[in-house]
Amino acid sequence: MSTHEIITGIDIGTSKIATLIAKVSFEERVPRIMGFTSVPSRGVKKGQIIDINKVTEAVEESVEKAERMAGCKIQGAYVSVGGPHITSLNSHGVVAVAQPDVEISPDDIARVVEAAKAISLSSTREIIEVIAREYIVDGQEGIKNPTGMTGVRLEVDTHIITAGVTNLRNIERSLSDLGIERSSYVFSGLASSLSTLSDTEKELGVVTVDIGGGKTDVCMYVDGALSYSSSIPMGARHITNDIAVGLRVSLDSAEKIKLFLLEKIHKKHEGHHSLLKPLRKDDIDIAELRLVEGLSTVSFKTVSDGIIKPRLDEIFEKVFEEIEKSGFFTMVPSGLVITGGGAQTIGVVEVAKKVIGLSARIGVPQGVTGLVDEVMYPPFAAVVGLILYGNEKRGSEEKMHFKDFGSIFRNFSVKGSFKKVTDLFKSFLP
Repeated sequence: MSTHEIITGIDIGTSKIATLIAKVSFEERVPRIMGFTSVPSRGVKKGQIIDINKVTEAVEESVEKAERMAGCKIQGAYVSVGGPHITSLNSHGVVAVAQPDVEISPDDIARVVEAAKAISLSSTREIIEVIAREYIVDGQEGIKNPTGMTGVRLEVDTHIITAGVTNLRNIERSLSDLGIERSSYVFSGLASSLSTLSDTEKELGVVTVDIGGGKTDVCMYVDGALSYSSSIPMGARHITNDIAVGLRVSLDSAEKIKLFLLEKIHKKHEGHHSLLKPLRKDDIDIAELRLVEGLSTVSFKTVSDGIIKPRLDEIFEKVFEEIEKSGFFTMVPSGLVITGGGAQTIGVVEVAKKVIGLSARIGVPQGVTGLVDEVMYPPFAAVVGLILYGNEKRGSEEKMHFKDFGSIFRNFSVKGSFKKVTDLFKSFLP
């Protein structure tokens, strides 16, 4: 067994394709970033692939640059999936415990989760994530991990995320053309939640709002477990379009103006995440941008209050609808954690608070070490989350292996039969 493992995350978004390569060693459990790159996205609209050749080229460019920085070749990757084709539902599963006189085993847990997955699903959809919200043993609720407990009846409440098969197959084909094996699909909202939320926020109840280029992902945590997921086909690119129409400039110029104003705000409020407070002087000199349209000044009030704010209002009204639809509105006292590229938009926190009526903060990715200077920003919350997801999955598989090994001996001591001895030897055979 190697002393370290390479985990790769590829975030295929509407505005960018980010690749992150990290190393996890037995000595250092926190993923260490070795390579990172972000390139402009091509062939993606509202989180969905519309031109597979362009996407493949962009992914190849992103992966090659990250590989050069990391000094290693990647074979597999965790890949983000988002957009309006994402849907979710909560499902319940029940099984009888196989050996009630011994204990609940990992096999029992796997069976009850499979039972919860037995839902009627259209042939155009595929389950990409099944998360256990809570287990119930003989009527006792609120159990997080029933392994090792005794009981006769095991139940589970799960949260199931499904995605459109067409989009998944397109991503699969794009990766296979580059010789990359897909380790797992991960809902981008879930990935962003993993890198930006604290355990306390999850326990109290919180909403992650990941505003991407063409879509906004919503994830709701109740009692420490993901309980509702959805994706809205509206994002930061719509704000850029509005600026282009409002100021009569190209999309490229509109994006430059948006980022320039944001930079001005950051300089004005260095060290603070609040992005709304306007500058005293209304007219902003943008001559240094040398826009092809020849525009040299813009009114801050016009862009901020007249163009950006109405679109933010619309995005958060849609988010509010999703929160109401979930039925968990009163169970998220931690409020909103806003992340993704759109989290850097002027006034986003204040608009969120006003429209939804909950507290809000900007979510910055955490939980990794190494080359972190470039990735500790909201736009890269999802790709950092993919690494954390991969690391978590790797850790749970290790624990499962040791639990299985230990249970053989526990069962052996209880039963003491010759069959157990033969099973023990068989378990080591290839």
